[in-house]
Amino acid sequence: MPDFLAAHALLPEGWAREVLISCGEDGLITAVTPGARAPGARRLAGHVLPGLVDLHSHAFQRAMAGGAERRSPAGRDSFWTWRETMYRFALGMTPEDAEAVAAQLYAELLSRGFTQICEFHYLHHDRDGAPYANRAEMALRHMEAARRAGVGVTMLPSLYRHGGIFGLPPLEGQRRFLNDLDGFMAILDAVRAACAAQPLAAWGVAPHSLRAVTPAMLEALAALDAPIHIHAAEQRREVEECRAATGLRPVEWLLRHAPLDGRWCLIHATHMTEEEARGLAASGAVAGLCPSTEASLGDGIFPLPVFRAAGGRLGFGTDSHVGICPAAEIRQLETSQRLALELRSVATDEANPHPARALLEAALRGGAQAAGVAMGALAPGLRCDLVELDETHPTLIGREGDGLLDAWAFGPQDRMVRSVAVAGRMVVEAGRHVREREIAEGFARAMRRLGA
Repeated sequence: MPDFLAAHALLPEGWAREVLISCGEDGLITAVTPGARAPGARRLAGHVLPGLVDLHSHAFQRAMAGGAERRSPAGRDSFWTWRETMYRFALGMTPEDAEAVAAQLYAELLSRGFTQICEFHYLHHDRDGAPYANRAEMALRHMEAARRAGVGVTMLPSLYRHGGIFGLPPLEGQRRFLNDLDGFMAILDAVRAACAAQPLAAWGVAPHSLRAVTPAMLEALAALDAPIHIHAAEQRREVEECRAATGLRPVEWLLRHAPLDGRWCLIHATHMTEEEARGLAASGAVAGLCPSTEASLGDGIFPLPVFRAAGGRLGFGTDSHVGICPAAEIRQLETSQRLALELRSVATDEANPHPARALLEAALRGGAQAAGVAMGALAPGLRCDLVELDETHPTLIGREGDGLLDAWAFGPQDRMVRSVAVAGRMVVEAGRHVREREIAEGFARAMRRLGA
């Protein structure tokens, strides 16, 4: 396994120059040495960051990204009208399509700096809703796509049983998603076995939402020692339905009735009261923010100042994949706060005056926790995931350190990543995924079959 010599690297203690990053055969960092000379190491001339976790992905939705924007005949479009379009699209996808679309997405995410994907996977069954002969067929297809792309994956099979809070019947468009607890556990067992044979794979569980599981189901999954991801409080209507059914708001219900701790990641958590935000922060759970998707769907704006002031942990996901770049998610979160509050540099304080650095470091910590993987920093014992920014990009020329990170996130954006290594192996070179053409050809065939 090669060693790497970074001209500039972001270490836990801050920026350092001429940093030798040594990697073992197991893909873990063995030593980090600033101020080194290492003629035999691979030279990384740009600024090197740890690889990031995309903590929320529905990979199949990459195939419809940008294709669900047209106004509906009734008007008043929202998340709920978009959801009907998504259901119709999901009904046409075969396992071969799902693998091809996921591989394309994962290659794209790698080339922007995401090196671990939390795949919140609920497209389980055949188009008529019947299980495949191998109930985990679709989950395993996503894991194969991750293997081909060379990205780490935390596979999160999603338990989805009902169509509304605590037991309402499911909709016809949800038929591919549905499992009882026994069927779900069969999928999870197959995923766990596959993870044991795939070095960059991990597993967790995803009770889809309080709309989709019962308290008893949630209790069963909460007993597992693994990451637990759940959608919560994405939309105001969801909050009102939960309050009508239970007397509590979704995050409030989870704080009172679920054993929230560091295993948990609440996706979106958009519509929280200040009390809920402080309670979520105190629990140690991660808020899984998907700013580009939340903006696209008209979800609302996350209460960042109160959550951050309470020491809350957060990370970024790309969800429906209308955005696929960590810098863009940082930008969308910060600029949404600016619009709502009519202030600038919201995600900062006196000790952390640069918003990109503050949000990047928060995402590195929160993402690694949510994925259940030892990564998120350039330090011994962690996975050797390296993202080299291209110092010759017009937006980055002449900038260094935290100022360069601000330019990366808030300047004119296009592809600014030169190279990416996952577990010490190069998967992006000269800004391109090493299997880009092959993967793109498979994606194109799938898109033609889907009629997109």
